[in-house]
Amino acid sequence: MKSWITCALLAAGLAAGSAGAQTLRWASQGDPQTMDPHSQNELLTNSMNGQVYEGLVGRDRNLGLVPALATEWKQTGPLTWRFKLRPNVKFHDGSPFTAEDVVFSMNRAKEPTSQISVYANAVGTAVAIDPLTVEFRLPQVNPIFLQHIAAPLWIMSKSWSEKNKVTRPLDFKNKEESYASFNANGTGPYMLASRAPGIKTVYKRYPNWWGRFEGNVQQVVYTPIANDATRLAALVSGEIDFVVDPAPRDVPRLRSTPGVKIVDGPENRVLFIGMDQQRDELLYGSEKRRNPFKDVRVRRALYHAIDIETLKTKLMNGQSVPTGGITPSPLGSYNDPAIESRLPFDLAKARALLAEAGYANGFEVTLDCPNNRYVNDEEICLALAQMWAKVGVKLRVNAMPRAVYFPKLEKFDTSLYMLGWGGAITDAEVTITPVLRAPGEKGVGAFNYGRVKNDRFEELAKASSAEPDPKKREDLVKAALREYTQQAHLLPLHRQVIPWAARTNVDVVHRADNWLEFAWVTVK
Repeated sequence: MKSWITCALLAAGLAAGSAGAQTLRWASQGDPQTMDPHSQNELLTNSMNGQVYEGLVGRDRNLGLVPALATEWKQTGPLTWRFKLRPNVKFHDGSPFTAEDVVFSMNRAKEPTSQISVYANAVGTAVAIDPLTVEFRLPQVNPIFLQHIAAPLWIMSKSWSEKNKVTRPLDFKNKEESYASFNANGTGPYMLASRAPGIKTVYKRYPNWWGRFEGNVQQVVYTPIANDATRLAALVSGEIDFVVDPAPRDVPRLRSTPGVKIVDGPENRVLFIGMDQQRDELLYGSEKRRNPFKDVRVRRALYHAIDIETLKTKLMNGQSVPTGGITPSPLGSYNDPAIESRLPFDLAKARALLAEAGYANGFEVTLDCPNNRYVNDEEICLALAQMWAKVGVKLRVNAMPRAVYFPKLEKFDTSLYMLGWGGAITDAEVTITPVLRAPGEKGVGAFNYGRVKNDRFEELAKASSAEPDPKKREDLVKAALREYTQQAHLLPLHRQVIPWAARTNVDVVHRADNWLEFAWVTVK
């Protein structure tokens, strides 16, 4: 691998020029997918759009709920919530923020082309009571209503959206582009100054923001740098100030590199392997007229053949937490050890299960994998190929950039795939309904790319989503998760640990949702 010094030459010109005292220049391996705030539900995309757009409720440094575009709220009945909106707020184009913008945005976020429709539908129907009051009317009890409101339900200007013909989210998976692909108009602390996909995205401070800046950054320049060594070389040389995703193998050296510091923290994100369990014949596999992944013995065999400790120590450099859980945080399973425990690494057991299922000689299948989304994503897929080859399952690893990968999954054009799921919410509901339930209406199962359908799980999951009693709901959630994990519908890997790397003159706030808040950054 090239040295950082050599790669620094490759990094030259990637930064935005000389650093001003109040300019933050940062990078990661990928690029936001779109500036349309309701189209894609992906972390980097959400976090970049979340500097421009705001919701009614925000989050503090510890992920607690705080007022944002709403100053107060209360539940007025089992199925109604009322929000008072912040007065005298202006969008970046100078137009006033009102209740009509909230109603418009919630309806826009429910459109079929929105990946956050499951959250928008979960908060019911928004009704403008007066210019600064909105009521949400629910079709059923929602035990985590405020958590859903604090999801990326960003508020757009109704008049701006109508003027620019972007009243519905763009259809990203079918390569649609719109004015909202490259332009933005929110109420947040930063304005989108320019957008060059795959090259550079620039933000500037919004001087009329209603909030209080805790940092001093006037301008933010984001540059995607796919290569790990080039990205780190740019940081070490001072070409950039901050990297959100240093390679785990480089973290020990960075800790002792002059001018650089590591900011450690766990992430609420779990990585797993999903399998097509809907088709009778795999799209990308050697087995014809049958689908191995419909057999729980095959799924468990692959699970037993994962040497998770080797992944942790050799590949992740200890920067991962192996788990048998399928929620981003163990809080989602109420720290239930039966749900969190893994099936043991056991090659003999794996071979026996495959033979029992009729695959003593194994089979071939393609594993779709991103190469610029998760920590060591492609490397993990390649490691799995080596591990599963020992039990006769031959993988063709098909790695690709996130901009190609996620539209492919949205079309269910896959037989075997990697996915990570996480964010600010630790409750199991935001995994159960969009990721685990069978695909249905209103965003249910929108991220269930294997199209798993388990009737027992569906019954428990649906009941848990509307159960107001906390203890009864806990029992339902645990039972649902146990059913899913016992059937090995997903193959869990680990929860990510995210060390950030920054120049020593840059102070950032590490949040457990791996979210960089520009307004909290100080460049000294």
